[in-house]
Amino acid sequence: MNGACRMNNGLVDKFGRKHEYLRISVTDRCNLRCAYCMGMEGVPLMDHSKILHYEEIIKVVRAAAELGITRIRLTGGEPLARKGLERLVGGIAEIPGIRDISMTTNGILLPPMAATLKKAGLNRVNISLDSLKPDVYREITRLGNLADAQAGIFAALEHGLHPVKINVVLMQGVNDEEIPSFLRLAQDLPLKVRFIEYMPIDSHDNEWRGKYLPLQAVLDKAREMGFPLTLLNQNQDGGGPAEMYSMPGALGAIGLIRPISQHFCSECNRLRLTAEGHIKPCLYWQDELSVRPVIDDPDAVKALLQKALDFKRKKHEMSRELLAQERQDKGHRGMSAIGG
Repeated sequence: MNGACRMNNGLVDKFGRKHEYLRISVTDRCNLRCAYCMGMEGVPLMDHSKILHYEEIIKVVRAAAELGITRIRLTGGEPLARKGLERLVGGIAEIPGIRDISMTTNGILLPPMAATLKKAGLNRVNISLDSLKPDVYREITRLGNLADAQAGIFAALEHGLHPVKINVVLMQGVNDEEIPSFLRLAQDLPLKVRFIEYMPIDSHDNEWRGKYLPLQAVLDKAREMGFPLTLLNQNQDGGGPAEMYSMPGALGAIGLIRPISQHFCSECNRLRLTAEGHIKPCLYWQDELSVRPVIDDPDAVKALLQKALDFKRKKHEMSRELLAQERQDKGHRGMSAIGG
């Protein structure tokens, strides 16, 4: 299949996967130091001069939209740590073809910004919340206060950033005893509480093997509590890889994201743009291409997006790493640098 034909058909890789979703890291900076994201000492930060300007990001999104990208997610680091984010949201919202703009955040900086971001065009948010216990939340995030994150959740609800999704990285021996509390949270509030398996992305240590817990544990606990979960129709509200479940009488819903025990690579529809301007076709693999040299040439940006798909592999190898003694490749970039 030649390049022109492939572009006319949108962003389709050699395995037939159509890509409509672009995740954009706007910064590598974060106001937390989550244990599964970085080491205790943090991570080396990029020089500000290396991070894409908002105008440059908008150029990439405009080219991507012409190839069929319809959904944008802003990530970090912590995206709200970058000033003037509403300008980027507003610029993206004006691009023809973009129908959904979302953001992944820890929620701490959201309360004073929620109304402005909503007005600019932000549709919805995912808020990371790995514990409902103040001491455990502090232990996981190293710097965070649970009350601040909860204030962010209520601000999102108040200002209509729906659906509000809660991301819970489940870790054995850390927060797995809180599964019942998170199930009740989805019962009591209109939140989509999504449990995520601990992934081997960052290479700062190998702790994740001892903390990894298959999400079958969530289904087992719900059954034990008498909360029957009913699988919902997938890919609603930009659900992506989450298996969504309803509970009788619940205001919210439960989701499972199982990249290791049940990898969803065959349905992957996303590309990533890192803060310094690399197109990354997969969260796991290191393959990436810099968009900076062609940033002012829309056709060249389109060609680069398609070229990135040529590097995209059929699947990741996270489940194989679970069985290994240690990571074979120490060159993986951490989640804070990739953007999740």
